[in-house]
Amino acid sequence: MESINMHEAKTRLSQLVARAAKGEAFIIAKAGKPVARVTAYNSPEAGQQKRIGFMAGEFTMPDDFDRILVAQAETEGFLLFTSDELVARYPGPVRLVQGN
Repeated sequence: MESINMHEAKTRLSQLVARAAKGEAFIIAKAGKPVARVTAYNSPEAGQQKRIGFMAGEFTMPDDFDRILVAQAETEGFLLFTSDELVARYPGPVRLVQGN
């Protein structure tokens, strides 16, 4: 997060408020020490920010993304136990077990 000194903040207040309104947060510092964080009025508080699912719909996971795990188990001589039927479908050292 960008830090701006008090004098610069006074000089460029209109520009800084416009940036904050667009969602850009910054810190105002006095003598190099942070004294205030400026954010948009409607932005969530730091403790209230919702991070889970923030990338939902942004990318897709291939159906066989876990195949590398099976290949690694095979290469290293491990037996892979799983309750996931999709993982168990791969040929190799995979055993399906009952899940909870």
